[in-house]
Amino acid sequence: VRLSYVRIKYLFISWLVVFIGSWIMYVQYSTYTELCRGHDCRKIICDKYKTGVIDGSACSSLCAKETLYFGKCLSTKPNNQMYLGIWGNLQSVIKCQMEEAAQLDFGTDPEPRKEIVLFDKPTRGTTVEKFKEMVYSLFKAKLGEQGNLSELVNLILSFADGNKDGRVSLPEAKSAWALLQLEEFLLMVILQDKEHTPKLMGFCGDLYVTERVEYTSLYGISLPWIIELLIPSGFRRSMDQWFTPSWPRKAKIAIGLLEFVEDIFHGPYGNFLMCDTSAKNLGYNEKYDLKMTDMRKIVPEMNLKEIIKDRQCDSDLDCTYGTDCRTLCDQSKMRCTTEVIQPNLAKACQLLKDYLLRGAPSDIHEELEKQLYLCIALKVTANQMEMEHSLILNNLKTLLWKKISHTNDS
Repeated sequence: VRLSYVRIKYLFISWLVVFIGSWIMYVQYSTYTELCRGHDCRKIICDKYKTGVIDGSACSSLCAKETLYFGKCLSTKPNNQMYLGIWGNLQSVIKCQMEEAAQLDFGTDPEPRKEIVLFDKPTRGTTVEKFKEMVYSLFKAKLGEQGNLSELVNLILSFADGNKDGRVSLPEAKSAWALLQLEEFLLMVILQDKEHTPKLMGFCGDLYVTERVEYTSLYGISLPWIIELLIPSGFRRSMDQWFTPSWPRKAKIAIGLLEFVEDIFHGPYGNFLMCDTSAKNLGYNEKYDLKMTDMRKIVPEMNLKEIIKDRQCDSDLDCTYGTDCRTLCDQSKMRCTTEVIQPNLAKACQLLKDYLLRGAPSDIHEELEKQLYLCIALKVTANQMEMEHSLILNNLKTLLWKKISHTNDS
């Protein structure tokens, strides 16, 4: 009897292990197939290319020569496909939209991708001059009368000329117009000459290819989701800080983030707001130069204000875009105000606080902590905010550079 009991217990435990293992594998597979739809993305794009609807510098390699390959899936959302790629002998990242670009509508789900109308503009018969007017009007709506918009239009036309024959064809224009609906693409074009923006390598429809960044997160280690569930959040944050470069290298990466904040703060085309300041959106290369790996939630301030100004609200939580861009709710009018409370620099310092203080040299630890907390306390509504912003940013950069300038890591 005892032998039978042990056997039944063993069989039950074995069955339970097999059941749980199968369930985990099923969930993982379901999640992967939902998130990673590179085959569907490639098929949609190549069908449009082969029927002459779209064209671009990456189309032939992707759809005809097949020298642009999808590699490891990096997607975190089904509608934003992201893959490591290989283009000939170059390492790259491929980004593709499986749904139409979400508008800044604060919480509503994006409309399903409408394949029929996605590449409907410009229409047949549109002249290059008319297309330039369309692009200019789009920039004016998004950026306002900032900088030299005509120069930016010419930059877009130069990029849209994928085969470099000196003219923009209708299929190339359709691709460019679809890409310009994406905030990240627009910002990448504006910041192409900046050190911390990945270089654009090519495009086809609303699929675009950028340079690969060696390390795709500021810190941390990727764990299976089942293990993530078992680890307390506080301990998880501590774990993340264990898997970081040496302190001088962390300081160099941090300086890169501060420089990027400078790049988008009242630049030639206005102010851009960082609305998801997450370690997973920042990366760095083998030289420890910071690179922005995901800029989809960095939006023009004017555009954000225009969208949010008449939004109904019950509390400040209703006036949030992304995770970081929040305005106040005017309780007398039950409408969101337009001034974002926290500037980019304060959000960057919040992200860098634990990152920089852990392992910081003892002779600068106290001053570094003081400067970081001053930085985190910055508010957009404060008097002389711009002057304080510049002062704190320069103090932080100077403090870090002085400490690492004599090291090989700098």
